[in-house]
Amino acid sequence: MEVRVFSWAPYRVKGYSMSKTPKIHLHKGDLPEGLSFSGRVAVDTESMGLLPQRDRLCLVQLSAGDGECHLVQLGQEIHCPRLISVLEDHTLEKVFHYARADMGMFLQQLGVMTTPVFCTKIASKLVRTYTDRHSFKYLMQELLGVEVSKEQQTSDWGADELTKEQQLYAAMDVFRLLELRDILEERLIREGRLELAHGCFDFLACRTYLDALGYEAKDPFDYK
Repeated sequence: MEVRVFSWAPYRVKGYSMSKTPKIHLHKGDLPEGLSFSGRVAVDTESMGLLPQRDRLCLVQLSAGDGECHLVQLGQEIHCPRLISVLEDHTLEKVFHYARADMGMFLQQLGVMTTPVFCTKIASKLVRTYTDRHSFKYLMQELLGVEVSKEQQTSDWGADELTKEQQLYAAMDVFRLLELRDILEERLIREGRLELAHGCFDFLACRTYLDALGYEAKDPFDYK
């Protein structure tokens, strides 16, 4: 398994403030032996599209909030038991922004249900009711004062070699996600909605199964 490590201090990439940047580890195929996470870990994915039944999962990003990001680049044939072990660890909280999409990708392509989770998008919708802007970009901007570029969002994630710009873009999606989680949890507690949020997070497993069965468009909870 190939591992590459980049330090981003010398780089200046359009759209990013480089005063606080991650140390990026790129792993090919799976996480390395001996790497473990405890308590919680931020997780995100990049794929060839938005349909788990059609579009290949290409990259999984993880960060423990320690200034380092681990990128797992997956090939056409996926065999990543150590990554799967992290996703299935019931003692480890996985923190996502819009968990429903990533959980669906993991269920469809890795055959795992990722629990327990904390979703910053759901948390934002529960407590930031003064706005309809709940994207990762706006959360980073308002809560952390960080401008995030989405320039690489639609780039080719299935390429054999990812550019440094792609790697930085992917890493930034998890690099400070745990900070967002903590700020949003404080607001959930303040507004008396933490228990409600955890109920939503617990339901995500059921919602993911419903999506996989084709109930995404025809929601069984709808009146019609």
